[in-house]
Amino acid sequence: MTAIRGARAPLALAAAFAVTAAASVLADLPLALAQQTASAPADVQPTLLGQYGDWGAYTASPGGKKVCFALAKPKSSTTTPAGRKRDPAYMFVSSRPAEKVKNEVSVIIGYPFKPSSDATAEIGPAKFAMYTQNDGAWIKNVAEETRMIDAMRKGGDVTIKGMSGKGTQSTDQFSLKGLAQALDRTAQECK
Repeated sequence: MTAIRGARAPLALAAAFAVTAAASVLADLPLALAQQTASAPADVQPTLLGQYGDWGAYTASPGGKKVCFALAKPKSSTTTPAGRKRDPAYMFVSSRPAEKVKNEVSVIIGYPFKPSSDATAEIGPAKFAMYTQNDGAWIKNVAEETRMIDAMRKGGDVTIKGMSGKGTQSTDQFSLKGLAQALDRTAQECK
């Protein structure tokens, strides 16, 4: 049986992290995202622990529960048909000690996924199915998460492919440069 972990990760919290964390390190956020960041509650505002290559390591305490995560934006993004607009995409690796969750891989893709569809993550020859809900995706089989993290630590990049509810195919490639160091730093912070 496939275990789905994403159901335990509230999309609103992930979106708040994407907005607030990205504002700390990404200069190209749209004005609307920057405005949302300014109005986020103080306990949701993440603290940058360090920037490691293409990955930032962060911590936050929404509702008093500590969360640590590594975050990156894609190095390249394409859509088919070409030129379709969407919000920025982000990849996370999160740990939530209060929920006994460690190194949960997730993606915010920038558009609502096609309902009842899967996305895929490819790291070299390894492929992983991802459960989708709204604009988020999580590894479908939690038992494969450790193998995915190992592949990400050793790989050069990860490619996420998905389909929007309007039939647009997207391909986002995330560099894995600095991920291992960012994960080591978040592990220190969220023991």
